[in-house]
Amino acid sequence: MNIALIGYGKMGKEIEQIAISRGHKIVLKVDITNASTFTITDLKQADVAIEFSTPESAINNIYKCFDANIPIVVGTTGWMNHLDEVKEKCKEKNQTLFYASNYSIGVNLFFKLNQHLAKLMNSYPDYNVTMEEIHHVHKLDAPSGTAISLANQVIELNDIKNKWVNNTTKNNNELSIISKRIDEVPGTHTITYSSPVDEINITHIAHNRKGFALGALLAAEFTIGKKGIFGMNDLMDIK
Repeated sequence: MNIALIGYGKMGKEIEQIAISRGHKIVLKVDITNASTFTITDLKQADVAIEFSTPESAINNIYKCFDANIPIVVGTTGWMNHLDEVKEKCKEKNQTLFYASNYSIGVNLFFKLNQHLAKLMNSYPDYNVTMEEIHHVHKLDAPSGTAISLANQVIELNDIKNKWVNNTTKNNNELSIISKRIDEVPGTHTITYSSPVDEINITHIAHNRKGFALGALLAAEFTIGKKGIFGMNDLMDIK
């Protein structure tokens, strides 16, 4: 499989190592030196693109891949307010989009655990739910895409919370997400249900970037020969 890496930072380099170990070839690397000059013709060398760039450039990169007629796996977060229009463009052009807020297999299992706990806790309104996410100091968006996904899951299943805020709050209807940026932390997400008498926590801690990189590469392998819009539930066959 020939791969275009759009975004060749730490994550791109991690994906490159795993891709080569699995017998794939990197035919295009897009970084700060050529981010504004790489072309559709350049992309056509590849069977699939894996995109980990910046929120500001993600949508343009996605559309370039649509025009090049190659599937794209998007790991950049912070652009999801444009998701509906990107989906429409994908359908209109009969292209392939795979996107996820987090490509870690463990995190996606954590999503299912979060949903199950939220469903259980909805019957116990004495417990107030809050969230904390910790990432490295280079992360550009806050809260993280993963934290937003977790928060939206809770809100969907909670009769009291109807929005999230990226700070502490005393409003019962708001779900507080506290974002911290510390050193080189790959990613830690904690959901806490606290009552006057006790507390329940679930936490996912990433030890390194390898889990995210492997998941993105598995997603790229999954897209070959497919048309449409996909996510980690499709890859992992999670119901």
